[in-house]
Amino acid sequence: MLVFPNAKLNLGLHITARRPDGFHTLETVMLPLPWCDALEVLPAAETSLTLTGRPIPGDPTTNLCRRAYELLRADFPAVPPVQIHLHKVVPIGAGLGGGSADAAFCLRALNTVLELSLTDEQLEAYARRLGSDCAFFIRNQPALALGRGDELAPLPLPQLRGAACKVIYPNLHISTAEAYAGVTPKTPAHALSAALAGPVETWRETVVNDFEAALAPKYPLLGQLKQQLYDAGAAYASLSGSGSAVFGLWPGRELPPALPLPAEYLVWDGQL
Repeated sequence: MLVFPNAKLNLGLHITARRPDGFHTLETVMLPLPWCDALEVLPAAETSLTLTGRPIPGDPTTNLCRRAYELLRADFPAVPPVQIHLHKVVPIGAGLGGGSADAAFCLRALNTVLELSLTDEQLEAYARRLGSDCAFFIRNQPALALGRGDELAPLPLPQLRGAACKVIYPNLHISTAEAYAGVTPKTPAHALSAALAGPVETWRETVVNDFEAALAPKYPLLGQLKQQLYDAGAAYASLSGSGSAVFGLWPGRELPPALPLPAEYLVWDGQL
């Protein structure tokens, strides 16, 4: 079975409290982005994971796709072995949720290939055990995310239907731990769902990603890219997640304008 795990964008991100379990309480809206990896799951004589595309650091045996299989096998010990192949396209350390998407799509593919008949609710429960963003990719629709980012409620965003989008990854890896180290939790000035109900042109003043203020002094490039998107006519531009990808939105356009960017940057252009 061949599937294409897509990235996500964060529209606003408020870090409201530190939790006793070491995580943070969040308020964010996640939106599927059609920048995709490729993942294949097939029956096999023995379980294996192969990786191609962009390098993935760490031990392959701890990769989230392999962990997704082991998580299911712990509850369904009779499941047969599988061969998993992941071709990595979405950059890592970009705030785009690529690893979380791979894990969730692997769960979904395994559910089909292994004929487990798990519901979306059951798959979300497994996904939460793999990572805070993973549950979002089970239903893969725009959602308000609370708690650790895994308490989800659908949030339609008709203003963005067909909007042009440009995502820029400046070849800069920012770890989640590094991003959180500079953040002080606080109550947001605007409720995110209310702010996003307005026209996209109003979001510039009301839809904030708390990581931007924490990371901008260390990485001025992020603010420069955001301003470059606004100078090109974006109605809204922001850091996604904990960065370092920066994106711009152009409602009413099919494609965003071209920008002069260094060759080593990765850029996704298209429609939402």
